[in-house]
Amino acid sequence: MPKPAIVYTDLPWAIGKNGCEDPSVATIEHEVFGSEFDLRFTPAIGGRHQIEGPKFLDALKGADALVIYRCAIRDEVLDAAGPNLKVVARQGVGYDNLAPELLESRGIVGFNIPDYCVDEVATHTMALLLALERGLIPQHLGLSQGKFDIYAGGIPRRMQNHTAGIIGFGRIGRAVAVRLRAFYRNVVAYDPYVDSDMMESYGVTKVDLETLLASSDAVLLHCLLNNETTGMFNAWAFSKMKPGAFLINAARGALVDSRSLYEALSQGKIGGAGIDVFFPEDPHKDEFYAKVVKLPNAVVTSHRAFLSVESAVSQRRRTAEGILSVLKTGRPPAAGHLTLGLEYRQKCKTNGSRS
Repeated sequence: MPKPAIVYTDLPWAIGKNGCEDPSVATIEHEVFGSEFDLRFTPAIGGRHQIEGPKFLDALKGADALVIYRCAIRDEVLDAAGPNLKVVARQGVGYDNLAPELLESRGIVGFNIPDYCVDEVATHTMALLLALERGLIPQHLGLSQGKFDIYAGGIPRRMQNHTAGIIGFGRIGRAVAVRLRAFYRNVVAYDPYVDSDMMESYGVTKVDLETLLASSDAVLLHCLLNNETTGMFNAWAFSKMKPGAFLINAARGALVDSRSLYEALSQGKIGGAGIDVFFPEDPHKDEFYAKVVKLPNAVVTSHRAFLSVESAVSQRRRTAEGILSVLKTGRPPAAGHLTLGLEYRQKCKTNGSRS
């Protein structure tokens, strides 16, 4: 009898030195799964995983479990995997590409890892913000190129006289709030799904979106990407921000309309932006993001806010352990489960229990 198959689709760490997929690097996964499972990886060429096309779909056949990163779950992917597919995990925080409703409709368990990098993202967010506040990039560039000028990058403001605003008050938003209070006199937040009592317990005042934009000297995005938030930072939002305000996005690239951001930065409508995430993933593939990354009032990084030695180990181990739990018991992991498979629903109904 063949072993249950676990297929990893596009994990960056699974690419070997030759630019192709390399199962031997899956040390953590082999430790968790042992010899009971068949661990497979979709093809990679030239250091990049394929996430579409015949070879990619063929590699999914017979999968009992899928682990994805940037790969988008869609009918074509699930059909290629076949009827044995029981669980799909996203090795990351976001879940827009996990397609929870589609998985739910097919009775397939789906989960993400929502809290493996809270400290890293909160720290990276503050690094982007402080770099803008203190003019670190123009200072570094000028001095490294032989020019000593204390005024390169402008004269910074005293942060304790100003207000920071957080959009989205989940795990990361709350961790950022704790850090912001050490630097800013006032911290406000907008999140229609979080009560003011919770915000007040973090020393944060709940406000509506327009009030936040009008009053904040730094606006930090930490909300989910969904139908409500896609493109929410458009021309209207930038028009409501204070002229010298900074925008920080270490959440999801598609929260921001790239053309509106470029116009706001290049025309001086806002003071600057710190950006770790883009849509598409590579900003050079977008007409306006390609211009944004070259602006002197932008500080940009390559979607690495989540990254640390510890977070990389944690996300891999927790993903593997969650997959193992579903395959052996039908039970999704306690943290991050988004859809409950038909098998687990039936168990809950029979036993009178629930997750």
